[in-house]
Amino acid sequence: MTAVATVLVVDDEPGHAEVMAEALERIGCHTLPTNSARQALRLLNEHEIDLVLTDLKMPEVSGMDILRAAKQRHPDCEVIVISGQGGVDAAVEAMRAGAATYVRKPLRIEEVRAVVEKQIDRLALRRRQKELEQQVDESYGMPSIVGRSAKMRQILQLVRQVADTNATVLILGDSGTGKELIAQALHRLSRRRKFPFVAINCAAMNETLLESELFGHEKGAFTGAVRTHRGKFEYADGGTIFLDEIGDMPPTLQAKLLRVLEAREIVKVGSNTPHKVDVRVVAATNRDLEQAVRDGRFREDLYFRIKVVTVGLPPLRDRRDDIPLLVERFVREFAELHGRTARAVTPAALAGLCHYEWPGNVRQLRNVIETAVLITPGDVIDLVNLASEVQEAAPAGSMPAPMPLPPFPDMADGTGFRGVEALADVLVSLDDAERILIRNALIAKDGNREQAAALLGISERTLYRKIKQYGDVVTG
Repeated sequence: MTAVATVLVVDDEPGHAEVMAEALERIGCHTLPTNSARQALRLLNEHEIDLVLTDLKMPEVSGMDILRAAKQRHPDCEVIVISGQGGVDAAVEAMRAGAATYVRKPLRIEEVRAVVEKQIDRLALRRRQKELEQQVDESYGMPSIVGRSAKMRQILQLVRQVADTNATVLILGDSGTGKELIAQALHRLSRRRKFPFVAINCAAMNETLLESELFGHEKGAFTGAVRTHRGKFEYADGGTIFLDEIGDMPPTLQAKLLRVLEAREIVKVGSNTPHKVDVRVVAATNRDLEQAVRDGRFREDLYFRIKVVTVGLPPLRDRRDDIPLLVERFVREFAELHGRTARAVTPAALAGLCHYEWPGNVRQLRNVIETAVLITPGDVIDLVNLASEVQEAAPAGSMPAPMPLPPFPDMADGTGFRGVEALADVLVSLDDAERILIRNALIAKDGNREQAAALLGISERTLYRKIKQYGDVVTG
């Protein structure tokens, strides 16, 4: 026997529940047998149940009701349903509703034991996986960061080394590389994790509003200040403040921030009274701060004060080994979020994703995968379901080879154009030629866009984009 479990056994036939319970207790299970479906519902509310073994057809409450109640009260429990002769359809319906499997009457004790043991094994494995994931989260604090490339392993090691210190950290990287995720990891791995993590974008506000948001203000400090306001530094006391896009902070606020870092105190707008704060500062920027210092746009003393530890995040194009892992994570995330069936990507799609340059980095990849999950009709995302720029980046052979174009029917407008070779005799622009080819392909395939795209040797997405571009000239 692999694991002890609490099993609720429900069967309205006298003695059946007891017999099954006794057989399961011999293999180490703790059982709760009952002949009453209504009592079974009470037991589900009163006990922690690992597994339910229930008859489907009962006079008081159906086995389907037991199934639904079990899944609602104990989402991780497994349910095995018992069906009578000819009850396979009902059993299949129960499995669609969440049952793990079914056994048919007349019951054989050895079969019931084997089925129960298998489900208990699954429960034990799932629990162990959750325990390991929890241990990883507690140990590394980086459940949202995906990376196995050498560069990312070095970065994550550095994060672990400096997280549980008070050192100010400067995170450098292009937009979309995940700078805030690193900041969150630094906080979660630190002794400050029980206190707030507060993020603020220094480029998103004007100077007056940013000063108020950072340091707070007193009532009447300026027009519209109708009450005293706590700033982000005060709110984050004991925790971590993440100053994103610090390179865009106005010079006057740079001086005030330097004062906070050196004296560990803030002064609210409209006040002369300093207020002590204990906050760790993590800053980030996609700008070249050294150049900004040389140009006089960023204070040199503040620059050296915030770069006690520097974490440089590489662009996604420099860590392509991580793309398959990121794609897998995002597909799973968005399929669950949007209730879609997509679970994987084809080799051709993955090739396109790995070869694209990703100017928008991980954020752009995330958006591309979300769109693909939404528009993919089946379980597997193909290259044709990805953005056109990703399709165009795919290596040769990823897309089907263009098919030779046969002669097309006469154009409806009477031009007499019949095929590609006729373009040599027609004085048209490139756009006009493209419109003619697309229109004729649609006519040849009776408006079927999938077939027309294949005929033209382009992806469906590209065809849709062209149709939208040319409008009624193509479809009219």
